[in-house]
Formats: sequence, structure tokens, C-alpha cells
Amino acid sequence: MTNRLSDQWSNRPKDQVTKLNFLLAGVGGQGTILASDVLAAVGLRIGHDVKKSEVHGMAQRGGSVTSHVRWSDKVYSPLIGPGEADFFLAFEKLEALRHMEMLRPRGLVLVNDYAISPLSVSSGSDEYPDDKRIQAVLNAVTPNYYLLPAMALAEGLGNARVNNVVLLGSLSHFLPDVPLEVWLETICERVPAKFADLNQRAFLVGRETIEKRKSQ
Repeated sequence: MTNRLSDQWSNRPKDQVTKLNFLLAGVGGQGTILASDVLAAVGLRIGHDVKKSEVHGMAQRGGSVTSHVRWSDKVYSPLIGPGEADFFLAFEKLEALRHMEMLRPRGLVLVNDYAISPLSVSSGSDEYPDDKRIQAVLNAVTPNYYLLPAMALAEGLGNARVNNVVLLGSLSHFLPDVPLEVWLETICERVPAKFADLNQRAFLVGRETIEKRKSQ
């Protein structure tokens, strides 16, 4: 099946070959790297050239983690420049604000409606921005943003750690050319077998959530 899907994508007319830049940002321990690994593997399975880069920023201590994933017929650099990201997945709300300059005008932002207070906030020297301010910043760059309860949905499935896969499921709604089975099979390949079913359910919950939001 992998070869068939790759051939189907590669044989499209050259002017229809999609060039897509994905930015992912979160805090250490949120699964940002796993999500970017899945996204890169999906791109390869459907026949794209793919490049990926990561910046960990003291991730083991809860620091910022960013990952760039690029799909195209030919990718020359793994890095996305300011104003070039087509899709931005923010696994924490403050991380969304920190990287909005990377989004292209009218690009898509999916934000996990979840806050992790940095040291400056927990020490009392700064304040965490409220949702009104966060939405104002997002709206100044693009009208195409969604605050999604990925953490709450993951907790509802019994494991908060799958919030990253919930967001991937929401992203998949906006990539209709990628068959659902490619996402699900790739996820199974990237997680331990005992967690495969949980992660597939998390993905489907995220996909269903954004579909319901879009239909409202």
C-alpha cells in the first residue's frame, strides 16, 4: 500500500505538487518531537521530499521545543523562515505567541488550549497572558486559528501525553489529500505497540473535534 500511495502522489502534475511548511512548538515533555516525526514520516509515505529540523532549548527542563517540517517535490533547506509557515501547531498557548512571526499571512494555527507557566510567571515577576490577549495576537496575523482542548481530550482518553496526537488529528482535517490510513499506520509505527490503539483514538478524537468545530 505504501508504494501505491507514493506513486499516486508522485505522478500528479508538477504544478499540483504541494509545497507545505509546518511549524510545531511546545514545551519539553509535550511530545513535540514525536509529532514532528509522524508528520515527516507521513510526508515521505505520500511521496514528498521531506526535511526536518529541531531546536530543543533545554527541553528536559521544560524549555521551549520547536520543530520545522517541510514537504515538497524537492526541499533544499530544513529551516522555515519568518512568514513562511503554512501550518503552526502550538502545544501550549504561550508558545503560540512566541512564534507567530513565523506564520505566513492567513496561515493556519492550531493551539492547544493549555497553559504551562514559565519561571518568570511562577516566580511572580511576570503575568501569563489571558485568552483575550492571546486571541488578539493570533487574529492580528491570521483569522484561521483554533483554540482546541487537546489536553482535556487526551485526559478524557486516560492519558494526557497523547495531547500531541490529538492536535495531529485536528491538523489532518486540513490535509484532505492524505488518506486517513496513512496517518493511522504511521502513528502505529512510531509509538510502542501497547500504546498504538490509544494514540489512534487520540488522533481520531482530534480529527472529529475540528470537523465539529468547522461545521458550527
